[in-house]
Amino acid sequence: MSANFVGLGANFRPLPPERRDLVTVAEFIVTRYDKWMKKTSKRRGRPRKSKPVTAAERMRAYRKRKRDAGLKSVRRWEPVKGEGGRQYSDHRILDARSLAMHCKIAQKISQNPELLDKAKANLNRWCEKSKAPQPYYFREWQEILERPWPQIAEVITRMSEEAIRLRSSSPFAGVLTADEREHIYAAFRA
Repeated sequence: MSANFVGLGANFRPLPPERRDLVTVAEFIVTRYDKWMKKTSKRRGRPRKSKPVTAAERMRAYRKRKRDAGLKSVRRWEPVKGEGGRQYSDHRILDARSLAMHCKIAQKISQNPELLDKAKANLNRWCEKSKAPQPYYFREWQEILERPWPQIAEVITRMSEEAIRLRSSSPFAGVLTADEREHIYAAFRA
């Protein structure tokens, strides 16, 4: 820094000799970039309209566009006409089909109790293949399959929410033949 000159930037002028010993001047260079920067008047977000639309008006316009496109708003479930007049959901049909299959399984095992070993073998194989921790329904099925056969038959043919849940993970795969299974599936397709 020099005390011989005073001023900013390129505008230096020499100090008179009588003042050089009294004044110590620091030199500052100030650079302003804002006068060369392009100023934008844009704001972030959606451009403003002169007359903003309320949320209710936007919703009315949205619904009108949907109606004009041929769509109608759904307020309740109604069965589709022309599908044979189904009155139940697909889940109920699947649950009923599973119940029918397990009734047939119970009938076959009652005639041949050795088929129960197939369910136990399936469950043991699943337990060996699964990684820890095992699903809770494995333990439930292990407890059920340790009971006497009449109690097992009652559990797999029961019409309760718990029985429906258990039948969805049934270890009785392979007890019915492919023809028996197809016969039950065909009955529920109609």
